[in-house]
Amino acid sequence: MVIVRGFRLVSVLLLVLVLGGCATRPAGPPPEASRDDIAALAAALKGLGPAVDPAEAERLAEIAYSHTRELAIAYEIEDPPLIHNMKVNMGIKPRGLCKDWADDMEARLRQEGFQSFTLHRAIANHDKPFRIEHSTVIVSARGADMFDGIVLDPWRLGGILWWGKTREDPEYEWVPREEVFAYKRRLLRQQQITAAREQR
Repeated sequence: MVIVRGFRLVSVLLLVLVLGGCATRPAGPPPEASRDDIAALAAALKGLGPAVDPAEAERLAEIAYSHTRELAIAYEIEDPPLIHNMKVNMGIKPRGLCKDWADDMEARLRQEGFQSFTLHRAIANHDKPFRIEHSTVIVSARGADMFDGIVLDPWRLGGILWWGKTREDPEYEWVPREEVFAYKRRLLRQQQITAAREQR
């Protein structure tokens, strides 16, 4: 048993080293966002609807970028996302799974008490067996659907904020988190029923 565990650990470490060698991420913390980056996100947030408070949009954009960098430093990000995930799962790094990014970003944004925005949580790939499940925060105009919002994804680029319209995301098809949780509960219940039948 010890030999098998040791082999698995060595295999994972070798995989990390091999894949890590392909990484092009520079050493050290990610660069600070430019004023143009922040202004572009603020403009997109203002464009979510006429009821959006421009000052809130600017504040939210500033926080989304600055907190992404703060989290990258706190999580000790040095690698591309999947490599970092492996290190977290092995206990080498403290945090930095996509769920951690989403949890911490949501918590920081909620501290502001924005009145003209609604924060949503979403998950992608929950039903795709060969793709990693991914969590994020989506911001919409207050009361609007998450599909009319903007994805804030600090995990995707390894500590550099990616953002874009939910419906236009080229990488992920987002599903409301509560729908995914309900799907998983149904799936678990089906598995329990099947297991009970097989034991008869």
